[in-house]
Amino acid sequence: MRADLNVPLEDGRVADDTRIHASLPTLRYLLEQDATAVSVCSHLGRPKGPDPAFSMEPVRERLRGLLRDERIEVLENTRFDSGETTNDPAFARRLADGRDLFVEDAFGSVHRAHASTVGVAELLPAYAGLLLERELEELGKLLGDVERPFVLVSGGAKVEDKLGVLRNLGGRAETVLVGGKMAEELREGSMLGFPVELPTDVVAAAAFEAGAEAKVVPYDALPDEWLGLDIGPRTREAFSAEIAKAKTIFWNGPMGVFEWPRFAEGTKAVAQAVAGAEAFSVVGGADSIRALNELGLVDQVSWASTGGGAALKLLEGKDLPGVAVIPAAS
Repeated sequence: MRADLNVPLEDGRVADDTRIHASLPTLRYLLEQDATAVSVCSHLGRPKGPDPAFSMEPVRERLRGLLRDERIEVLENTRFDSGETTNDPAFARRLADGRDLFVEDAFGSVHRAHASTVGVAELLPAYAGLLLERELEELGKLLGDVERPFVLVSGGAKVEDKLGVLRNLGGRAETVLVGGKMAEELREGSMLGFPVELPTDVVAAAAFEAGAEAKVVPYDALPDEWLGLDIGPRTREAFSAEIAKAKTIFWNGPMGVFEWPRFAEGTKAVAQAVAGAEAFSVVGGADSIRALNELGLVDQVSWASTGGGAALKLLEGKDLPGVAVIPAAS
């Protein structure tokens, strides 16, 4: 089974086990169907080869604590082998050797044509796991007829990372709200064919530092050499009001440098508004999910996607290699 166990580590321990929990329903199902053994594989981080800092041992320990069954084996980090990212047939054969079937449940990795997501599926009978099926179902709802108003909220550092989704979904939404550094890029020159709502005020900082001098200013009154590190209070209020009207919401990306408490209020306001809206709400991206988790709001949205890049590719309307290789899923 290919799972998405790419979780954050702190001091050698799992800092957020959301993705591990997400893998449990499929694992339990396989065990209930009397699987004699389940080998779980995943990447962790982006090592260029074997690296103790990216060992799966902390993940293995956490999974063992959540689901004790001696039939489960967690393999070592797939990216310790250079054949993983090149979809090397030899590495895929080693993963498939001795196994009877393959279950793809790592939605967060199906946009990559790697040995553990595509190569193995070409060697064994391949099936979609419960999480993958649910991700495709919930995200797919945004591509069909949706209840309106439809509000899209986007943030983060780079427009190009989300340009495809903005173009594909944004033109179908009544309102598109953009925060974070993306807003500055769009203000300089929009690459979209429809209007977007940008911040009217920002929390400015004298330097890119957690403890830097900071103040709220209109977006067009940012002092020279200062940086806008969060949306300001007027923008928070305006964005929250638009989200409250929505019947369908997609949110991906923070409104600022939310890892630093002084610049987290914008992301927090959006998270609270999305969670409180009477709407079908889908949230994607690790930062947005982390914000919901930290506020205890993740259970108050309709669907919290485990896939960042994969969700964006799907909502761009692009094929996902790890899905296309499974006939029943594609």
